[in-house]
Amino acid sequence: MTDVAVIQMTSGPDMAANLYEAGRLITQAAESGAKLVVLPENFCLMPMDESHRLSVMEKGGDGHIQSFLAEAARRNDVWLVGGTVPIATENPERCRSSCMVYDNQGERVARYDKIHLFDVDLSNNEAYTESATIEEGTQTVVLDTPFGRLGLAICYDLRFPELFRELSEKGAQLFAIPSSFTAMTGAVHWEVLVRARAIENQVYVLAAAQGGFHANGRKTYGDSMVVDPWGRIVNRLSRGPGVVMANINLDQLADIRKNMPSLKHRIL
Repeated sequence: MTDVAVIQMTSGPDMAANLYEAGRLITQAAESGAKLVVLPENFCLMPMDESHRLSVMEKGGDGHIQSFLAEAARRNDVWLVGGTVPIATENPERCRSSCMVYDNQGERVARYDKIHLFDVDLSNNEAYTESATIEEGTQTVVLDTPFGRLGLAICYDLRFPELFRELSEKGAQLFAIPSSFTAMTGAVHWEVLVRARAIENQVYVLAAAQGGFHANGRKTYGDSMVVDPWGRIVNRLSRGPGVVMANINLDQLADIRKNMPSLKHRIL
């Protein structure tokens, strides 16, 4: 059994303030016993607009945000799923929204680039066009950790079950999903989608979210949670910054897969 933590934040446009808050919460999680910690999407910057994101993008493997994540993992002796970081591409007007994973020595062991981009017009007149400044990823990522096989996804990816089935087929036992769901869509779909991905793939889901009111006028839903392979919510936090602690038990996961062998019963 392993203690894990998902961190909830209400990030703003001040990157230094966001990193300070993330560092504080990572330390809090580690001091509470967590060995695996997940940060939310946009943890380092909730941009005022899409172009604001480009002003802080970094080269892969080099930059202040990535150095912060590596040092936070090393200093706190935790494996760290680093939310999302804007990583430069060959096009100076586009970045990748990248989720970096660092081991407890501060070494980067995985990078996943968000595949599904949030280009939507909501009925409350909110509009989002991530593709204006973000280039979509193309590869799914599953990695070995001391806590089990970990599959990575980001926010809007949650709506695409075929991505998670591919992670499952690659042996994932845990999903980490840094997110920033809108208040409107989160209220109707967040819990349902998180629990569905856990149930249909018989995995633990570690869903770290933004939650609250942001300086750019955005309101995010929050409700960060850990869900077990039976679809039960182990722990959650509705709104505002904080740490959600939970325990993962791979023996329990194995028992669920043995007693309800739905993954083996798949025809398609």
